[in-house]
Amino acid sequence: MTVNQILSTKGKEVYSILSTNTVYEALTVMSEKNIGAILIIEGTVLKGVLSERDYARKIVLKSKSSKKAFVHEIMETNVVTVSPSDNLEYCMELMSTKRVRHLPVLENEIVIGIISISDVVKAIIEMQKDTIQHLNSYITQ
Repeated sequence: MTVNQILSTKGKEVYSILSTNTVYEALTVMSEKNIGAILIIEGTVLKGVLSERDYARKIVLKSKSSKKAFVHEIMETNVVTVSPSDNLEYCMELMSTKRVRHLPVLENEIVIGIISISDVVKAIIEMQKDTIQHLNSYITQ
């Protein structure tokens, strides 16, 4: 299964903000959309990603104010990305080795979607269910 197949099921909706937004504004959008990370896109260029983990480690634990801090101060700029043709095994390996939970999907340098660890796990579970069902039908024939 490929990233594109996940996006075709999940959808390609992407939420983004600017690096000049406050962290509080970013958290508000993340809460409203029920997402754990938000992309920072300026024009069509992916500049970074801000996750709940970034907030916890770079604002809360350092006693900073989310209403005074700007996204560009705490966002991750070395963003790990994938392409629509990448397979799930590659995504799992990236998520594990790079210790990230979200992978923006880029096609021709433009963000066309984002997948999370839960998206990948759900897809793998569905693939395993299909395999089990196929094996069961093979055995019972």
